[in-house]
Amino acid sequence: MKEEEISRIIEEGKEKAKFCYAPYSKIRVVAALDTDKGRFWGVNIENASYGLTICAERVAIFNAIVNGAKKMERIYVLSPDTKPVPCGACLQVMCEFADDEFEVVVIHIREPPQVEKYRLKELFPKKFRL
Repeated sequence: MKEEEISRIIEEGKEKAKFCYAPYSKIRVVAALDTDKGRFWGVNIENASYGLTICAERVAIFNAIVNGAKKMERIYVLSPDTKPVPCGACLQVMCEFADDEFEVVVIHIREPPQVEKYRLKELFPKKFRL
């Protein structure tokens, strides 16, 4: 993953952040998932009934599944508001569709951007799999 690619993701992510629906937390999160069928985007969508809120990562993954993706390569999780480390629910969903070496790139969009790279096994070492 090159710096040039990170810059492109950040620029497009800034545009996608306009579509986040985060009136409660005020924290916008965008996800870009690279798959065998291309790149799929997601944004967080909150709900007054907090349990019905859905994270950007799951939106991107479900978008990819609906469009026929079978192989998940990496996910970029971006936010202009915080360091957006995926929650446990998102990590569990990632475990359903990706292997332990799946790359998770966390980007806090600020100047300069803060970029951290992980493998799924680092963020979620004790997963539930059948």
